[in-house]
Amino acid sequence: MRTLKHSHTSASPCAIPTVPELEQSKTAVLNTLASVHSRRAYEHAIDEFIAWYCSEPRLGFNRSIVLRYRSFLESRSLSSATINLHLCAIRRLADEASESNLLSPEMAIGIRRVKGVKRLGRRIGNWLSSDQAQNLLDAVSRSTLRGRRDAALIGLLLGCGLRRSEAVALRLDQLQLREDHWVIVDLVGKGGRLRTVPVPDWCKNLIDVWLHDSRVTEGKVFRRVSKHGAGLDVGVTTDIVWYAVRRYAKRIGLDHLAPHDLRRTCARLCHGAGGELEQIQFLLGHASVQTTERYIGCRQKFREAVNDRFRISLANTG
Repeated sequence: MRTLKHSHTSASPCAIPTVPELEQSKTAVLNTLASVHSRRAYEHAIDEFIAWYCSEPRLGFNRSIVLRYRSFLESRSLSSATINLHLCAIRRLADEASESNLLSPEMAIGIRRVKGVKRLGRRIGNWLSSDQAQNLLDAVSRSTLRGRRDAALIGLLLGCGLRRSEAVALRLDQLQLREDHWVIVDLVGKGGRLRTVPVPDWCKNLIDVWLHDSRVTEGKVFRRVSKHGAGLDVGVTTDIVWYAVRRYAKRIGLDHLAPHDLRRTCARLCHGAGGELEQIQFLLGHASVQTTERYIGCRQKFREAVNDRFRISLANTG
């Protein structure tokens, strides 16, 4: 039986929050998130849930409706990680609605107890070989100011394993000498973790060329370039990095390369060159070494695959 809506009082939270009330709770959720990427992901997840919630015959914002939504997400053949992110956002939405007295604590607890889906296997992502990494950088024409900027950006992603958000936020004063080696100091990463990142000489050379020709002397390192090839005072966005990587990747025949794949490539190439796992963890700023292991895929060797060690002869049955 459909619950009747009551006026909002501290003693009588609503069982069927309205869309404006859910939007209010969404804003509260987003305000608790420090990461720009987390806010973007949660906002998208909550917006999708609200759109679905409005299209369904609503019995209320409760455990049953969230279980039904989980089944809907599974029917879309989404990955387990994506489904669990959506569910996590909905749990946070329920908590904030309860805090604002728009949902009873019992309803919020029921929603919080909705389990995520099990992750089968492990996605290892994409990475480039050393030759492909070289080809990608060579695909960037450095005859233009934009090309010199893009070469420096891609160099940082490949050589230092930066996230694209870290690259676009990089300031000139963060490039400093430590122990006779250029580093990026006080780099704020995921979860607000600070780290210092060593910069290889070849990568620093790319940055120096860009800085010299763009005449950037303070503030953010990377700036937009006009259609006429002139440098602007406006900083680049993460989307600019995304499209630059995709554009140059297509030039070497790679259709699905993302900026984060260059971060994985950095980890992989470091490990292949004999880099210690702990040092790679420090370089990337991972909270756990298990995350670093996933990036480099070191547990499974494809070049020396174990199932290549035996042979099955193919009899000629023709």
